[in-house]
Amino acid sequence: MSERRLRVVAVADADSFVKWAASLLDSVPNADGSIVLLRTPLTVSAAQERSAMAGTRFAAHDVTRLTHAALAGWLTRERPDVVVIAGRGPFARLVMHEIDRVHPRPVVVAGLPGISIPAQRAAVTYRREVDLFVVHSHREERAFRDLARRLDADVPFGLASLPFAQPRPPVAGGTDLVFAAQALVPLTTEDRMVVADMLRHAAVAEPDRRVVVKLRSRAGENETHYERESYEKLLRHRPPNLVFSYAPMREALATAEGLVTVSSTAAIEAIAAGIPVIALDTFGVSKENLNTVFRGSGLFGNAGAVIARSFRHPSPNWLIQNYFHDPGESTWWDDVERLVGQRQQGLLPARRQPVRAGGALRLAWDRKSVLGREDRTLSGYAALAVGMPLRAMILARRRLRGNRGALSWTDQTTDITVTPALRQEPLLRRRPVGVDG
Repeated sequence: MSERRLRVVAVADADSFVKWAASLLDSVPNADGSIVLLRTPLTVSAAQERSAMAGTRFAAHDVTRLTHAALAGWLTRERPDVVVIAGRGPFARLVMHEIDRVHPRPVVVAGLPGISIPAQRAAVTYRREVDLFVVHSHREERAFRDLARRLDADVPFGLASLPFAQPRPPVAGGTDLVFAAQALVPLTTEDRMVVADMLRHAAVAEPDRRVVVKLRSRAGENETHYERESYEKLLRHRPPNLVFSYAPMREALATAEGLVTVSSTAAIEAIAAGIPVIALDTFGVSKENLNTVFRGSGLFGNAGAVIARSFRHPSPNWLIQNYFHDPGESTWWDDVERLVGQRQQGLLPARRQPVRAGGALRLAWDRKSVLGREDRTLSGYAALAVGMPLRAMILARRRLRGNRGALSWTDQTTDITVTPALRQEPLLRRRPVGVDG
């Protein structure tokens, strides 16, 4: 391979994936990177875009916003060496269909934007044709290799450091209790109300110190996962020192005494900055709560610990296996350069999307389910009319059969799930008007 700098394009839409992609590309000094934001109902607003790219070398002029119909032509003209697909599983599959139309074909990389324990079936099945799947810890690497083997999926994995959680000097003098809100956990209104009450009590207990609820979207914006009950609504009535923040997480942590979360990757960012953490175990420690990754960390605490601001630092042994391995062990970019060299020499066959049952109608469903109202094709509407009742039947059957047994969501002895996703996102979400800014 020549010594020229590789051209890398990340194709993304939702907030957490844009943040991951920008930080991942920023960690590679010897490549020219840019970002394509594909227009879907989840595509970041201008404000979310700025927040996601904060702290990286990327700015608005490095971003191109495209429709799905324009993507393949744009990639053909720009001729990137590498495309990093940064989006949920159905988005990744849709983008790979477009890459199958691109010549010369780039090397295709994908990954997930943070803590990915348990390793979930859909994460692999939607990305099984990529040239490299990036993971961020030794534990994730073991789990995903095990999962791929059980699914008979030939997926190459590459280890990277979590790009936006690089160690940096500890913050001095922070006084904020920062709560990293999540859309998926806790899920029910009752449980989210428990969290809201806990935050109120924490604010009242220390009236001279702030409790900061760090949110990822404002009213009218979407984020990666659907939030059924917002903390803005649950905390309409709150003490004056309980405030909301939409700033980038690194800014919120700059004034933090400690961070509280159920299972957010923000905990890893805080640890990297030397900020202590409480991983809330009020709702249990389970795959369902996405917090089994913190077993053995020493970070778990209940509402009483939060109100008392009894923050903790993690066990050194836990750190090595969970996101804080030696940076020299992160070989994903070496893997990418090797793959690009093989592709240039004609030694790396394209891993194309297979023809799936349903043919053209299935392709239209895949497109419509990702693009929603951005897809105005007749085939998309036809696929929706046929597919929605079938989807409802499949989901009802899954609920009836349950999701139990070995390697399922209820099996707490493993770091993988081979059973379907525990929660289904709404198929169609409205794209807020005017969010491109």
